[in-house]
Amino acid sequence: MSTPIPPTSERAAAIPPALSIHINEIVYALKRRGQDITTLSLGEAFFDIPLFDFAKIDFVRGYHYSDSQGLPELRKQIAEFYEEQYGSKVDGDKEILITAGSKAAIYLAVLAAVDPGCEVLIHEPAWLSYREHVNLAEAEPKFIPFDAAPQDFEQWFTDKSRMLIINNPNNPAGRLYTREDLIAIIDICRKRKVWLMVDEAYSDFIGEGTFVSALDLDTNRDVVIVANSLSKNMGMSGWRIGYIVANPVLIREVLKLNQHIITCAPTVLQAYLAKYFKQIIQITLPQAREVVEKRARLAKRMAALGLNCLPGSATFYFFVDTGDYPYSTYDLSLYLLLFHNIAVVSGSAYGASTARFLRLSIGTESEERIVDAFAVIANVLSEPRDYRSTVDARLQELGLNRFGGPGV
Repeated sequence: MSTPIPPTSERAAAIPPALSIHINEIVYALKRRGQDITTLSLGEAFFDIPLFDFAKIDFVRGYHYSDSQGLPELRKQIAEFYEEQYGSKVDGDKEILITAGSKAAIYLAVLAAVDPGCEVLIHEPAWLSYREHVNLAEAEPKFIPFDAAPQDFEQWFTDKSRMLIINNPNNPAGRLYTREDLIAIIDICRKRKVWLMVDEAYSDFIGEGTFVSALDLDTNRDVVIVANSLSKNMGMSGWRIGYIVANPVLIREVLKLNQHIITCAPTVLQAYLAKYFKQIIQITLPQAREVVEKRARLAKRMAALGLNCLPGSATFYFFVDTGDYPYSTYDLSLYLLLFHNIAVVSGSAYGASTARFLRLSIGTESEERIVDAFAVIANVLSEPRDYRSTVDARLQELGLNRFGGPGV
C-alpha cells in the first residue's frame, strides 16, 4: 500500500495545461508510432542557421553565473537592433532585462506591476499563457473581444485595471496594430495610469504595412513595457532567450524577481548571441520575410478553397473562422489530427470570443503539404459533425488523454 503524498497547491491545481502544447504532445506521440503528421500547430518557423564557432567565445565563462539583468554586451546588441530596425532608442544599461525566454519575462513583469485582486485586460485573440500568468499573480484576467476597435478599449477599463496586454503582431491572427491604434491605446493607458504590456515577439514577421514598436510612442517609458524574444525572430526557440524593455524602475523590480527565480539566462548562449548577433540577424531576417511571403501565397490558396480567416498579413499564423460549425472546435482539431494526420489548435485556447476558430501555423511545413491540409480542412467543415465520441474512442485506443482545461 502506497503512502499518500502531501497535497499540492490550489494555485497550481487551478492552472490548466497549455492547449497548444497538449496538441503537440499528441503529435510527438503519433510521430513516435511512425505516423506522418502535417504539423500546423507549432508556434515557430524553421530557419536554416549555420553553427558559428563556439571556440571564439569565452566558453569557460559559460559554465558559470552571469549578470542577472543579462550580459551587458547582449543588451547593447538588442538596443542597437531596436534603433536600427524600428527607430526606437533604448538604454541597454537601464531599460533592458534578459531572462530565460519571453514567457518568463512577461510573467515576471506581471508580478512586478500587478497586485493580487487587480484586473489585467487582454485583447483577444490572445496567446494562451497571458491568462495563466495573470492567474498565477492572483490578479483577475478580463478579456476584450477580438472585434473591439482599439479606440473603444476604454469601456472595458475599471478602477481595478492595472495592465493591458496586447500582442503586436498578433498570435494567432497575424494582425498588425497600426501607429494610430497604438497611440489610442497608449493614451487610454496613460489617462488611466495603467501599464501597457506589448508582446512584440513576432516583430520581424511583417508583410503589408510597417511594424511600429510601442517603445517609439512612449519615449518616457511611463506606461509601456515591451516583451520580445530571440526565439521567434532568430528561429532559436529551444535556446529560451527573451527580454523586456521598460522604465528603469520596473526593470529593477523585475530584476529582483529574476534573481530569485531564474538567476540568469544561460550564460553560454547569451555570449554566443552577443558575439554573432549581427551575423545571425543577417541570415534569419530574410528568412522571416520569406515566411511572410509564403503566408501571402497561402492566403490566396486558402481563399480559393472558401476558408475565411481574421484579417492579418504578419506572423506565420492563420486564424480560420469555422463559421456556423455548431460543435467543439477542440474535438474538430482532434479529429483532424487523429484521423487525417493534420495538427491544428482550437481557437478556444485564445479566448472566449474566438472559440469558433482554428489556429494554423505555416512555419514548419512545405507549401504543398499545407495546401493539401487546407483542402482537407475545407472538406471536413463542409459536412459538420460532432466528433466527440469518435475522438474519445481513438484517444482511449492510443492511451492518450483529453485536454484538462477550460473552454473545450
